[in-house]
Amino acid sequence: MEGNLHLIGAGLVVIGAGLGIGRIGGSAMDAIARQPEATGKIQTAMLIAAALIEGIGFAALFAVK
Repeated sequence: MEGNLHLIGAGLVVIGAGLGIGRIGGSAMDAIARQPEATGKIQTAMLIAAALIEGIGFAALFAVK
């Protein structure tokens, strides 16, 4: 039973990471539409934040034994 709970927890973390990355991407597109001249800075910040969130998702997957 305990193994199943780990899998459910990891699944929730991965779903949360996917939703977070999607929200970051959508917000970045809104920001670029408002200020096209800041595209480079917005994309850089978006990629860094998405990479950090994705790292948490991978850590959750590898933490499951």
